[in-house]
Amino acid sequence: MPERNLEFGKYGARGLKGHEAVARQLDDLAGYIATPVTMRRGLLARLHYLTRSDHARTAARAAGLTVTDRTLRAWLEGRRSPSRKNLEKVEQAYRSVRRENVARYLLARLNREGRGTRVEIHPINQSQVSRPHQRAVEFRHLNVRRWDRIVAAWAAGNDRELDEAWLDQVIDLGSQWGQYEYVTNVGFAA
Repeated sequence: MPERNLEFGKYGARGLKGHEAVARQLDDLAGYIATPVTMRRGLLARLHYLTRSDHARTAARAAGLTVTDRTLRAWLEGRRSPSRKNLEKVEQAYRSVRRENVARYLLARLNREGRGTRVEIHPINQSQVSRPHQRAVEFRHLNVRRWDRIVAAWAAGNDRELDEAWLDQVIDLGSQWGQYEYVTNVGFAA
């Protein structure tokens, strides 16, 4: 693809891939449990979320939480504590199930019946780049009307597909869209 950065940061520019910034913003909108999984309260909240229905239990197992029902009951009752590895599995399963549950709602909110959502794109940080190598990039915004591929890739945790879906939207910025492959921040609300 033309305009793709092959050696980002070579001269000192700082930023992150646009799709990573979009994923961060979608994660913020998903409203995860704030208490860390390492604390009893955070663990219990996640376990209750993952075990409150048969559908949630099935999704948790599909997401990688493969402990027995007996072990889950022991964790919930406080008779046993999960290992560090199992805490990571609980967190990953929780985030995966939460993304699946919130995706449809976020998609409706972001698409807004075809009107879309205004997205603000903040350019890369060039404060460490010497003057001759700096690009003239500026704050930009665009209205994204079709969030289907972006939200589906985010919900599935597929970074490659999310990158491609985001670049399909960024191309609408015109001939300089490659300057916004890496950004400082991407902001939008639902």
